[in-house]
Amino acid sequence: MNDLKKRKILVVDDEITVCKSIRQAILSDEYEVAMALSGEEALKKSREDYDLVITDLMMPGISGLDLLKSLKETRPETIVIMVTGYPTIKTAVESVKRGAFDYLPKPFTPAELRGLVARAFKKAVSEDLGKGEAEESRIPPGYHYMLGHTWLKVEENNRATVGVVPEFLKAVGIISQLELPKENDTLTQGDACGKITDADQLVHRIWSPASGRVTEVNAQLAADPSLLRRDPFGSGYLFRIETGNLEEDLQGLLLAR
Repeated sequence: MNDLKKRKILVVDDEITVCKSIRQAILSDEYEVAMALSGEEALKKSREDYDLVITDLMMPGISGLDLLKSLKETRPETIVIMVTGYPTIKTAVESVKRGAFDYLPKPFTPAELRGLVARAFKKAVSEDLGKGEAEESRIPPGYHYMLGHTWLKVEENNRATVGVVPEFLKAVGIISQLELPKENDTLTQGDACGKITDADQLVHRIWSPASGRVTEVNAQLAADPSLLRRDPFGSGYLFRIETGNLEEDLQGLLLAR
């Protein structure tokens, strides 16, 4: 691939060591990666045509959310990924609702970062080809969901079923490994509740849509991970939980209608 066809990525963090580590993790023949050590510097550099901006959420001066807002006003086609040391549902939902593609809490592995970048570009290509489909239209009415990640079906007695939205899986390769929580594990809304490793050895974290105790894990997925794609709202569910803060959790989710 020649330089003219490389994807251009800008990494933004006020710590040079973090910038360098992120750049090193994603630098390849496919990507040209530049760095900025502040939101202010990133705004100046964003006058160039970057395909993707990976920015820290918490920075002095212009924050990651400020940068996101500016980019969506001036270059709405730019993909933005948030990196945060504060993996709460509030920061995640806030950044996604303002137009971020996704967020990645620290610490993360190079494989997880590369997986997220690859998924972002695959989704962009799909949309450019006109194959993108509104996520909400693919989720049954009455289901709650965390944009781009997981769905939550509320059952009786504060129990719920959790699964992966089809939109997430569209940009993931062939599933070679699936990691799920164990029965009686405690989950927090917005934190990782699973990992998918694809055939390219890219790792994709899945965010939990609610907090609570895992009461059942779908054993069928261990033998047949393809159920995630073939029957995402039926036999391809991930697990069931006994929720601990359902009313508040639902405020952070979207509702399919």
